[in-house]
Amino acid sequence: MNLRQATTGRGQQDMCTGVRDQRGIALLTVMLMLLILTILGIASITVTSMENRMAGFFRTTEAVVAAADSCEGLAANIIQQTLSPPGVLPASFIAPTGPVPTANATTLYAEIYGYDLPSPAPANTPAVNYADVASTAPNFVMTNLPGFTVNGDIDLLYTHTKSGQGTGVAGTEHVYRITCMANNPATGSNSTVTSVYGCLDGDTCVKKIN
Repeated sequence: MNLRQATTGRGQQDMCTGVRDQRGIALLTVMLMLLILTILGIASITVTSMENRMAGFFRTTEAVVAAADSCEGLAANIIQQTLSPPGVLPASFIAPTGPVPTANATTLYAEIYGYDLPSPAPANTPAVNYADVASTAPNFVMTNLPGFTVNGDIDLLYTHTKSGQGTGVAGTEHVYRITCMANNPATGSNSTVTSVYGCLDGDTCVKKIN
């Protein structure tokens, strides 16, 4: 009787111990699963945050590139309208209503036609391939793009005789280098676009090299 009771008691103890071991394993398993889920959640949040930052970066970059391209189009328009009769820089392009600062208007006109530069440049300084740059001495400044600083520079490279773009009539083609620099101070993003345009007197301007 005593031996049977002792055996039964040991069996009950073994069962209790087994149950406790199973509960411990289950708890450990649950904790490991929670840890794995936590790590996956953190990784997912991190990846999403990086994707959002990258998307924002690309949007900002596209915006500043578009601003520089807009500046290039404006430069070609200024050249084309200045070369058209009566052969003067239209007043609509000159400040305060236009992008060309008043002090730069005479210099820009000389650079478009290749005349000698006005003072303060040394006397008899030709405006052909003049060494001014958009970053420090822009010919025009676009102020109609909120959040952006956009400077443009126009340099006459050379002139030669060429048939008209649409008419076929021979005329003088002026070849220009147009440089535009756009900057977004808030994000620090910037873009510089340099292209070569050929413009005929009284005709259109066509991009040659981008």
